[in-house]
Amino acid sequence: MKARKILTGSAALLVGALALAGCSGSGSANGDDGGPVEMTLWHNSTTGPGKAFWDKTTADFNAAHPGVTVTPTSIQNEDLDGKLQTALNSGDAPDIFLQRGGGKLAATVAAGQVMDITDGISADVKGEIAQSAFDANSIDGKAYAMPVAVLPSGIFYSKDLFTAAGITETPKTMDELDADVEKLKATGVAPIALGAKDAWPAAHWYFNFALRECSSATLEKAATDKDFSDDCWIKAGQDVEDLVGTNPFNDGFLTTAAQQGAGSSAGLIANHQAAMELMGAWDPGVIA
Repeated sequence: MKARKILTGSAALLVGALALAGCSGSGSANGDDGGPVEMTLWHNSTTGPGKAFWDKTTADFNAAHPGVTVTPTSIQNEDLDGKLQTALNSGDAPDIFLQRGGGKLAATVAAGQVMDITDGISADVKGEIAQSAFDANSIDGKAYAMPVAVLPSGIFYSKDLFTAAGITETPKTMDELDADVEKLKATGVAPIALGAKDAWPAAHWYFNFALRECSSATLEKAATDKDFSDDCWIKAGQDVEDLVGTNPFNDGFLTTAAQQGAGSSAGLIANHQAAMELMGAWDPGVIA
């Protein structure tokens, strides 16, 4: 059984609703002659239900495919990027790994470091997953990763800190958010935690404002044509500028990590030093 077939099968099995990419040199050498196949999988769920999901999914897959062993390794989110890049550059990458698509995926494709799995994705799987999820993990019409999770984002907040600031309802408009920011400042806490050192949490703010300002058609056009000429993109940037002008973030947010340690944005929320954080659905598991 060839390692290529094992890779595409495992990727399909691990679909949940990020994405899994496969190294172009995947699988143990024994896979080509019908012998046992051993593969490694790197992911970023180090605790709780996320880690349990990967442990169970790989165990179930191994049980259903005698002679194949996929071994999962959990690595802290920010550490994963650096370790993965080092492994790819050294030619010692994991066979399957979690990645986010976009420019980083394009770079690994250009370097010949990931496998084209287009032909291994069944029609049934394609029917269960939105095409846009595949598009985010495809380059020039070829799929290099399987969508694993499409997660919502939102503002997580501390009820205790809201109550202490006299905030009785969650803000529904930017004016209400700005007013709540001032109330929270008066209590001595950071209104909004932001770990901009890792870049992606700050990008969430621009993206969410773009969702507010741009139509679905404009967003879809930008995804395919890379056309950002519509005024809505500028308006989204102005929205970010207006928000930053209210000084809502924790001191030193540009050098604050997202999820590593008590001083991270997640740590500030967990320790009641900040009241809100714009983050994905995984946040409760990080700040718990």
